[in-house]
Amino acid sequence: MKFVDLGTIGYRQAWDQQHRAHEKVMNGGEEIIFFLEHTPVITLGRQSQKSTENLLFSADELEARGIELIESDRGGNVTFHGPGQLVVYPIIRLIDYTLSVGAYVRLLQEVIIEALFQIGIESELSPANVGVWAREKDNEIAPLAKVCAVGVRVKRGVTMHGLALNLTTNLNYFQFINPCGLSLPVTSVLRLTNQDCAAIAPMKVRLATIFRQKLDSIRRTPS
Repeated sequence: MKFVDLGTIGYRQAWDQQHRAHEKVMNGGEEIIFFLEHTPVITLGRQSQKSTENLLFSADELEARGIELIESDRGGNVTFHGPGQLVVYPIIRLIDYTLSVGAYVRLLQEVIIEALFQIGIESELSPANVGVWAREKDNEIAPLAKVCAVGVRVKRGVTMHGLALNLTTNLNYFQFINPCGLSLPVTSVLRLTNQDCAAIAPMKVRLATIFRQKLDSIRRTPS
């Protein structure tokens, strides 16, 4: 498995990279996990009509603010990607790990929960919504806020898209949408802890280590 850091990249360029990698992995090539940040973009999931209903500004208004609007082929609803948000796109063969799509989504969420725990953040799953959630400032009565979004596509058994973890993301961008179609708050690692813990470079290393450990532990042994 190869880990590739694409740095800061436009959504369409990263999408092209995913498709090229997907073709190679589908034909038996080395699996890849991409790490990157996107330039500001709002993406609509496969159910674009429902996603559009959760878009609170027009495409022209978004463009005037330097935000692209793109229809994606991933699952899920509408979401934002931008600087300070660590995006991870694994391109892996689910059959190599005997993972169903549902089990794969749970694995992505577990990777984030473990990584956040390592920097002192308690996070959890929601029984009703995909993603990873945390409560701000040790306030037990505060609502859970989404710290990581998850949206995937699986084509011919090989994954695309993945997760987006808010580290130092400017959360004001989320005012332009109803994130994932939910009237629930969004947070970041910076708001949950401190600047050092929100640094992107060490989080890339942390996530790469956890991904490798988890996938190696369930990889099928060739018969």
